[in-house]
Amino acid sequence: MLNLILQCFYFILPAYVANMAPVIVKDGFKSLKIPIDFNKKILGRNIFGKNKTFRGLIFGILFAIIMAYIQFVFYNNGILDSLALIDYSNWLSTGLLMGSGAIFGDLAESFIKRRLNLRPGESFIPFDQLDFVIGALIFVYPLAILSLNKIILILLLTLILHVVVNHIAYYSRIMKEK
Repeated sequence: MLNLILQCFYFILPAYVANMAPVIVKDGFKSLKIPIDFNKKILGRNIFGKNKTFRGLIFGILFAIIMAYIQFVFYNNGILDSLALIDYSNWLSTGLLMGSGAIFGDLAESFIKRRLNLRPGESFIPFDQLDFVIGALIFVYPLAILSLNKIILILLLTLILHVVVNHIAYYSRIMKEK
C-alpha cells in the first residue's frame, strides 16, 4: 500500500509543483502580474480575479514541465523507476498537460467562486484542495489512463497534503490565508 501511495504522489508531482509555482514566484517577475481576465467582469463580478495572473499561468506550466523532465531523467537512469506509473519519455507533453490542467482547474474553481460571490481566499472545501488535481488528471488523461483506485487515492492524498502544506505556509507566513 505504501508503494502505491508513493507512486500516486510521484505521478501527480508536476501538478503539485504547478499549483505551488504562483506562490513561489509571487515576489518576482512583476511585469507578468497581469490578471488573466484583464480585470474584466461578467454581470458585475470578476471573471477570475486579480490573483489569477499570467505570471502564475506561465510559471505553473513551466514548473510542471521542469518537474516532468526531472522525472524523465530519473526514469531514464533507473532512479525511482519503481514509482513510475507512466513512461516519462514523453516528459514535455506530460508536464505541459499536467501544468495546464492544474492551472485550468484552479481557474475554473475561481470562476465558480466569483459566480457564488466568494472572495479570493475564502474557503470553498473541497474544491480549494482538489481543483488543480482534477484539472491535471483530466488534461493528462490522453497520456495516462489511471485506474479509479489510483484516481481516488490521488484525490485523498491531495486533500490531506493540501491542508498540511497550506497550514505550514500560513504559519511560516508564506501565505496570508489558511
